Amino acid sequence: MTGPVHGWAGAADGPVTVVLHGGGPGCHATSDFGAVMAMRPERRWLWADLPGYGGSVTGPSAVRRSPTAAAHALAALLDRVGPGRVDVLTQSYGGLVALRLAADRPERIGRIVLIGSRPTPAPGGAGPLRADPGLGARVRAEYYGGDGPSPAKMRALLAALEWYDTARIPESTVLARYRASVTDGALATAAMPAPAEDLGHALGAVKAPTLVLWGRHDPFAGPDYAAALADALPRGDLAVVGRTAHHPQAERPAAVAALADAFLTHRS
Repeated sequence: MTGPVHGWAGAADGPVTVVLHGGGPGCHATSDFGAVMAMRPERRWLWADLPGYGGSVTGPSAVRRSPTAAAHALAALLDRVGPGRVDVLTQSYGGLVALRLAADRPERIGRIVLIGSRPTPAPGGAGPLRADPGLGARVRAEYYGGDGPSPAKMRALLAALEWYDTARIPESTVLARYRASVTDGALATAAMPAPAEDLGHALGAVKAPTLVLWGRHDPFAGPDYAAALADALPRGDLAVVGRTAHHPQAERPAAVAALADAFLTHRS
């Protein structure tokens, strides 16, 4: 499998924070987190597009986009570029990858800010929780089905799932996500949603301090799920951001940048 496409932003030296994107159509690191990275130029950011997303490609099998396979690819990237232990700022699908890597390679991961990630149906056996586990697959099928992707369908997707105040969605975000959704790599896996992978058994092995950061109006799962996930992680903490949905880092980047910076800087 081709390794993740990656790049650097912010400071030229200092502790490294890896940025991983979500799993929706057209998601990639600089689209998901460009605004947050720009607000904290003093940090050394290493952004990565996971296999099948952004500038990265993947093989013909859907299993190559599983969180475990992507975690192996990310570990290989970190071994190659050699930043030592890293922090991680991540969204949704990328959070599953970060948790898998933190469980398997704890020496690699310092602290994690995890936005809107659902690694298991019922964290710690909690329930019932407000969640829609099939939503991602349905959205992907609708976006790539029918007449295929379009900027209009991308805007509708962002409005339905990712932004609370839909009138504020920038046209530049719509176009960036649309273009990334129709690359050769994205189209090759459009009909192959990543295999379901329950990471509930691995949560206890995640020793990294982890901030579960959640949009108050996230349609994939509610704040009750976020609280259960934070409780299930050995060193979990919780922050809920109001007036936002599944992508608070895009809709309210200043709030997310402040919360992430405070958590990643705190070392006790």
